[in-house]
Amino acid sequence: MSSPGAGAAAGSTNALDLTIVVPCLDEELNIRDTLEVIAAAMRELPRTYEVLVIDDGSTDGTSRIVEAYREAHPDFPLRLYRNPANRGLTRSYVDGAFLGRGRYYRLVCGDDVEPVETLVAVFSHMGEADMIIPYHLELRRKSSLRRWLSNYYTTLVNLLSGYNIRYYNGLALHLRYNVMRWGPYSFGFGFQAELITRLLDEGATAIEIPVMAQHREKGRKNSALNLRNSLSVTHTLVEIMIRRIRKRAF
Repeated sequence: MSSPGAGAAAGSTNALDLTIVVPCLDEELNIRDTLEVIAAAMRELPRTYEVLVIDDGSTDGTSRIVEAYREAHPDFPLRLYRNPANRGLTRSYVDGAFLGRGRYYRLVCGDDVEPVETLVAVFSHMGEADMIIPYHLELRRKSSLRRWLSNYYTTLVNLLSGYNIRYYNGLALHLRYNVMRWGPYSFGFGFQAELITRLLDEGATAIEIPVMAQHREKGRKNSALNLRNSLSVTHTLVEIMIRRIRKRAF
């Protein structure tokens, strides 16, 4: 971001270009494919990187599969962390920023919804701005209702924040320092909107890029529409509104 010292601090203490964090909750059916996609994408890019898998209280074989993958691919820079209980996506996201060593930082969900081309597209813009914000040209398998809700949410965030971002849940590429410094406080799916608008308030630069992805319907505890995540989105919207009012007042 543009504030003095931020970029220098991020670059002077890290030996790697990129940290990829992969939070998982009961993703034994998808996590191996997710790691394969990451590995394939990074083979196309001249970047140093690491992958941090955070098993967020899974009750299935997610960690076992990750450990087996690491043993089978000793050259793949993979670390596994296990939360003894589920702490939520935002907590894993922020924790991963403190555990990582890369200058840039990006979340890749463990449910294998992003193709190789999407990761290559996002990472190839590394260094062009403080935030690389992807938006979906098409989100396959997503119902009309879910698309409408997503568009409505984006409209609300833009209205309350005063910005005009195309999509807030597209998992932006950030300077890792900024995630540590301005890490979101929400506990569900609203955390990216909170972080992006906060960084824009602080003067961060951003570019938006089109990507492809697919929607994967979750069980109730992982769904964006459950009560916990609905409360998180409400918290995010209120926080953005209060921040804008405070900015105008002071």
